[in-house]
Amino acid sequence: MDLESNQQAEPIKPALSTDQDVQDALDLAALGHDQALTRKFNMWSMLALAFCVLGTYSTFAQDLSSGLTNGASITILWGLVLVTACNLCVALSLGELVSSMPTALGQAYWVYRLWNTPLGRFASYMCAWINTFGWWTLSASQIAFMSEFMLGMRTMFEPNWNGVNEGWLNFVVYIGVTLLLTVINVVGCRKDKVLPWINNFVGIWFTGLFVVLSLALLISVGVKPGLSFQPAEFVFGNWFNKTGWSDGVTWFTGLVQAAYGLTAFDSVIHMVEEIPAPSRNAPRVIWMAVLFGAVTGFIFMVVCLFCIQNVKDVLQADLPFITLMLQTIGLKGATVLLSLFIWNGVGQGISILTTGSRLTWGFARDGGLPWSRYFSHVDPVWQVPARTLWLQGFLIALVGILYLFANTVLEAILSVSTIALTVSYAMPIMSLLIAGRDKLKPGPFHLGRWGPLLNWVSVIYCIITTIFFLFPGAPNPSPADMNYAIAVFGVMLVIAVAFWFIRGSRTYLQTEDAIADIIQAQQMEVAAEPVQPPVSKE
Repeated sequence: MDLESNQQAEPIKPALSTDQDVQDALDLAALGHDQALTRKFNMWSMLALAFCVLGTYSTFAQDLSSGLTNGASITILWGLVLVTACNLCVALSLGELVSSMPTALGQAYWVYRLWNTPLGRFASYMCAWINTFGWWTLSASQIAFMSEFMLGMRTMFEPNWNGVNEGWLNFVVYIGVTLLLTVINVVGCRKDKVLPWINNFVGIWFTGLFVVLSLALLISVGVKPGLSFQPAEFVFGNWFNKTGWSDGVTWFTGLVQAAYGLTAFDSVIHMVEEIPAPSRNAPRVIWMAVLFGAVTGFIFMVVCLFCIQNVKDVLQADLPFITLMLQTIGLKGATVLLSLFIWNGVGQGISILTTGSRLTWGFARDGGLPWSRYFSHVDPVWQVPARTLWLQGFLIALVGILYLFANTVLEAILSVSTIALTVSYAMPIMSLLIAGRDKLKPGPFHLGRWGPLLNWVSVIYCIITTIFFLFPGAPNPSPADMNYAIAVFGVMLVIAVAFWFIRGSRTYLQTEDAIADIIQAQQMEVAAEPVQPPVSKE
């Protein structure tokens, strides 16, 4: 029996209590969708979510050795300045698009609306898979980082403990964290205030921890005997290249750290159906998250570079941030602060899984996934796409199985998230340039005459960085040192094409015929007294 043909989505019908609620529902209906989720977030709770999903300063801390090896402070700090400028161009370009078409599917939907041809629909389908795959792997990478930090704390007390290298133990912790984050997301929307409250709490904690960690490092180095700050030349002007590549290539490969820490600002886009007035609020949240992330990341890296004591030990460490904390703060203080750091990382994981689930749900709602009707269901009790959350949790858990076999493949899957998300940003912006900016219906946030320049900078940046992100760490690498991200990305594309021919070509984004009926139904409900939720014809 065809499960997809027998399972029907049962979206929640939130009451439309204000003029803004009515307008948001009508705007969404104009894009072919009913209001299935409640608009529980405000602009500030959504900014907290976006800021935590970026997690810029904590991501930089986790990946400190990569920046030190690939150009040191020149790429860590000044590369970040360049990446910030380019990512703001991308953020503003995507902000313009989401202001015009605020829907959870985001980039893929825009590709289709701007390039409304059979080939455009296929490109949109591929964009949806690339974007979704990027969020699944980003979720897996956050969970993997936190799992490794949890086990890494044991080595602070027992440096010779080998359990941190045991694949089965890493897998068990990884599965436990995945289950925890999934359950919190399933139950967190039972009442509208709970999930936004969690995001606000994590956002405040994340900001406060930034201040506490920075002050702890500076004060420790400043007052402890035997410790000293690095000179300003090391912090702001040091160039270190031991990769084997030329300095020019190393400069670009060194941007990976900055790009990874400023990737995933499309979280707002995929949560756009859960905030009021998304056409105005979503673009603001996107560029503000990027700017705040860049500023905190820059400051924190300056602090870390000033406070490093033994550069060689940090470079050689499996978890360099733990080594830095031990060098400066000491065992007891580092244990407390790293516990808070890990706890906050788990909180960030909640936001990342929330975003990924909404994108997956939006993809299913638009007929892109196998058994789409089943997975587009919104649970009327928990008020959340619970089936999609469990599907996502299962797929993330599958990635963790690689802990038992090959770390090289696991690392490739985790690193491909930046590449996939960057490609998904470029595709709708390129479609806009090809179709012509006059084809875009302006929303409240419009770039005007600056649009073409910002769009072209965005596309060029995405293309250049994607190419260099596929480079191995050194020229002529051994099989163990290869960058297998391109292979993982290629396998993902093959899977997406296969699903297109199996199902997607017949079901994906086949909702346009229902748009007029949905709008008419919405308008009839709005005119009625008392105001009732919109009725979907589906």
